[in-house]
Amino acid sequence: MTSSVYFAGAAIGSGRKNTLDKINDLFAAAGLAACIREGDLTAVKLHFGEWGNDTYINPVWVREVVERIRAAGGNPFLTDTATLYSGARHNAVDHLKTAIRHGFGFEVTGAPIVIADGLTSGNWRKVGIAGERFDQVKIAGDILDAGSMIVLSHVKGHGMAGFGGAIKNLAMGCAPAAGKKDQHQGLLPVIDQKVCAGCGGCAGVCPTGALEETAGGVGLKASRCIGCGECMTICPTGAIDFNWAEGVAPFMEMMAEYALGAVAGKEGRVGYLNFLVNITPDCDCCPWSDGRIVPDIGILASTDPVAIDAASFDLVNAQQGIAGSRLLCNHAPGEDKFRGVAPYTDGTIQIRHGERIGLGRTAYELIEI
Repeated sequence: MTSSVYFAGAAIGSGRKNTLDKINDLFAAAGLAACIREGDLTAVKLHFGEWGNDTYINPVWVREVVERIRAAGGNPFLTDTATLYSGARHNAVDHLKTAIRHGFGFEVTGAPIVIADGLTSGNWRKVGIAGERFDQVKIAGDILDAGSMIVLSHVKGHGMAGFGGAIKNLAMGCAPAAGKKDQHQGLLPVIDQKVCAGCGGCAGVCPTGALEETAGGVGLKASRCIGCGECMTICPTGAIDFNWAEGVAPFMEMMAEYALGAVAGKEGRVGYLNFLVNITPDCDCCPWSDGRIVPDIGILASTDPVAIDAASFDLVNAQQGIAGSRLLCNHAPGEDKFRGVAPYTDGTIQIRHGERIGLGRTAYELIEI
């Protein structure tokens, strides 16, 4: 059995169709309107971008999706959840301000913004799943209460997940801070005291006080660590890293299981659009946007999150890598571009595990429209 994934290329083509036309055509071809019942409160799950990032999905494109949902009888709202790390989206007030500064206000998108896990990430409920690592997960209350959902994902690299697409958008994006912490368990930082400069910068940014300066360098209180990785990003000497060999596979499997919980109870009510443009080496959670690692490819649509991510992964890897980008290796078509940025990752783990737990199928038919 295969799942259908519909594709519109980035090139303008002989029909001179713009991106809004392509979104409209994909929405129709993939049957996304059938996911929406008359009167549904329909969640448009997307990432508003951390302040300083500028490669998030264009709000004008989001408006086209909003209009298609409304035409199908739904009542759309834009949504995301609080970040685990400190930043411009750590609570609902800051998150809303960031979203509006990035152009996602009603006057552009035509839909209101609802931060799905509440003011300080306390609005969530447990959802039972048949996973291998979890039997229940924590999902934002307003995601659960929505009648249907259209998931818009910017495909890009990710230092922990290998790559970010629909599965990661569901898993991290529909979970409150407590659920994000669940997924990060096992990815604890390791500190090389020989390399540590003793500057204390990591202790200063740690949101939970898990790091403290000691006479021998920096010490870790593992019980407080939430695995957010802020200490790694600020360390000037590279003394802090995760235990990738042991932590990567569990992290991605936990992520796939959280994605399963995010769509529980919405069978046949969730559609997906993956945007394969501005394919950067880092997640939009970073307060910056690095250069693309491959050329723009296009947009995909499906009702299967595993299939659309499998197709996205393959299409990115089929490209010639861009010279001078963050790719360390794997520039040739067919080589894993995401490992070319972060060699210790394997983005296929989340896809394979997603199929194993019943989230979707890895086999797909790519249908160009």
